[in-house]
Order: sequence, then structure tokens, then C-alpha cells
Amino acid sequence: MTHKPLLIAFDGPAASGKGTLAAVIARDHGLPMLDTGLIYRAVGFLRAQKGLTLHDVDALAELALTLDLSVLDNPALRGREAGEWASQVAAIPEVRAALKQFQVDFAHQPSGAVLDGRDIGTVIAPHAPVKIFVTAAPEVRARRRWLQLVKDDPALTFEAVLDDIRLRDERDSSRASAPLEMAEDAVLLDTTDLGIEAAIELARNIVKDRRDAA
Repeated sequence: MTHKPLLIAFDGPAASGKGTLAAVIARDHGLPMLDTGLIYRAVGFLRAQKGLTLHDVDALAELALTLDLSVLDNPALRGREAGEWASQVAAIPEVRAALKQFQVDFAHQPSGAVLDGRDIGTVIAPHAPVKIFVTAAPEVRARRRWLQLVKDDPALTFEAVLDDIRLRDERDSSRASAPLEMAEDAVLLDTTDLGIEAAIELARNIVKDRRDAA
């Protein structure tokens, strides 16, 4: 049987595990992958570098439109501060609009693609045959993120990371433009009580089932 191009959308809140799962699934199927959160981190990072405020909307939109993707390799984008910056600029409709076409074009490659983010299944690729919404309890997500970050910042407390997670959840879910929400036809994958191997196995099964049904 010949399959159509495979487009897979992973959505979910911060530190849910969606990026890890998306990377594995992309490798499984030999598909290009885009971590859309990273492009928002890049815009947030450049905003801070240039000393722009969140009220400099036109300048921020221009940053997004002219984003040099080589900046995505900067390890600073993986840090706690960059995550907060990303959540801030992602709430600006003009920034989201500027980055939308890039994401849509990535999703429409002939081979298919894997994208992970906050609004892939609802805004960027609502037609994707495979949509997975990955989540976990805030405390579990905070502990995962804290274990990553505390290696470079030993003074960082779990409580501070939990506060960050809750703030980002609120901002991502309540923003006027493309809020974080689960698409009606997405499959929920709750990783609260799952190890990484179990979560990967469930994600693989979801992809197989949805692909076979397409």
C-alpha cells in the first residue's frame, strides 16, 4: 500500500516531552523535523540582545520575518531565560503571523514532516493526519526541566522552575492569538506516569494507527 506524505503534529505545554518524542518519530520515518518553540526562543533571544521591549511590536515582527536560522544552533536558546522570552514574544500576534508562513511551508514538504509546538494541530497544520497532544502534570514537567537546568545553575530551585512552568502554561493558554489547546482530532498522550521508553512506544503506536487509517 502506498502512503501519502506523512505529516505529524506534536503539541503540548513546556517540558511535556513532546520534543523528545517528535525527534524519535522523525528519525523513525526519515522525516524533517521542526522544533517551532526554538524559533520563538530565537526571536526572544534577539529581542533581549537588541534591547527591545515587548511594546516594540513592529521591530519584533521584523526580527521574526528576517530570522537567520543559523541562530537556532546557539546553545543559549535551550536555557531557562530563553524559554521565558519565547513565551513572551509568542503572545504577540504580529510575531506569530510573521513566523506562521515559515512553519506552514515546512509542514508542506513533499515527504511530509514532523513539527512540535503549541499550535501545530490547530493552526499550522490542522489537516495533519497524525496529531498528538503531549502533556503531564505541572509538577512532573517542572522536575524534568529542573533536572536539566540545575546542572548549569546549581542555585536554581525546583520551586522557581515550577513557578515558571505555571506562568508559561497560563500565558500560552490564555493568549488571544493561537492559544495552546488540544485539537479535536488529536490523541492525548499523558506522560505523567510514563518513562521515556513507554512514552515512545505509545507515540509510535499512535502514529501507526493513524497512518494506517489515513
